[in-house]
Amino acid sequence: MESVKKRLAEFSLEAHELYLNLSVPYLDDLPDPLQFYREWIGPNKPCIIRNAFGHWPALSRWTPDYLREKIGSKVISVAVTPNGYADAVVGDRFVMPEERQMSFSSVLDIIGGKVQRRGVFYIQKQCSNLLHELPELIDDLEPHIPWMSKALGKFPDAVNFWLGDANAITSMHKDPYENLYCVVSGEKHFILLPPTDRPFIPYGAYQPAVYRERDDGEFEVVDEKASQKVPWIPLDPLDPDLERYPQYRQARPLRCSVKAGEMLYLPSLWFHHVQQSHGCIAVNYWYDMEYDIKYNYFQLLESLCEVTGST
Repeated sequence: MESVKKRLAEFSLEAHELYLNLSVPYLDDLPDPLQFYREWIGPNKPCIIRNAFGHWPALSRWTPDYLREKIGSKVISVAVTPNGYADAVVGDRFVMPEERQMSFSSVLDIIGGKVQRRGVFYIQKQCSNLLHELPELIDDLEPHIPWMSKALGKFPDAVNFWLGDANAITSMHKDPYENLYCVVSGEKHFILLPPTDRPFIPYGAYQPAVYRERDDGEFEVVDEKASQKVPWIPLDPLDPDLERYPQYRQARPLRCSVKAGEMLYLPSLWFHHVQQSHGCIAVNYWYDMEYDIKYNYFQLLESLCEVTGST
């Protein structure tokens, strides 16, 4: 078993040396679908595409005033946490945000500082919330990315809208989707690690719980006792505990910032941690690739790491 564990670590280091970039490359033009598949999707490498959606009306329209007029009265799902960390390990719990139903204008008032409320508010519901909760905004963008849909031979499975406080942080995790992340205003800051770095990334199984604001305004953590434990990454890449997780020293994270008008291609199963500027607005497209050969290959790597206890 130790020999398998050693080979997994060597495999990760070889991936960095042989084909992974030292930084996230930029593309200046819209890609050809077949070329993009060959050079980025197949090798499972991220890139940032400039001028990818300059024709979207959203780039000029999506000001707070426009959004308030267009969808201000809409009631939407909003994630609320005391510290900005939603879906993250806190002590021995995997804690999810309190989900509130609020008008869009109320969220704009809080993020804009017009109304003071405890907690950090983030529109982040990842169930194609743009199409289901905010269909009024569809005319300001595209319901899919034509060249990506052609490259994959399918339409996206979800289109998500994101708007939040600068304190809202997405903890390190991975998704089984090909992800096109489009920043409409502000900036998003990513820490990325490839699936081949999995031997160096710690996982644990945690009791799920949710935040709940009490009548006195303080937040408490309430266990979801009927739910099974959730596998999650306890490490914070902003301040990694290398004494507790020494293997993380061998990981080679990439850092990048995605500005307004830029699109990040985040390949499936890449680990990512996300921060943002205050009031940043973004839209992302998820293409489900769960049955793709690439996905199955990296799932085998995941299984080997679990069996060998590589973390």
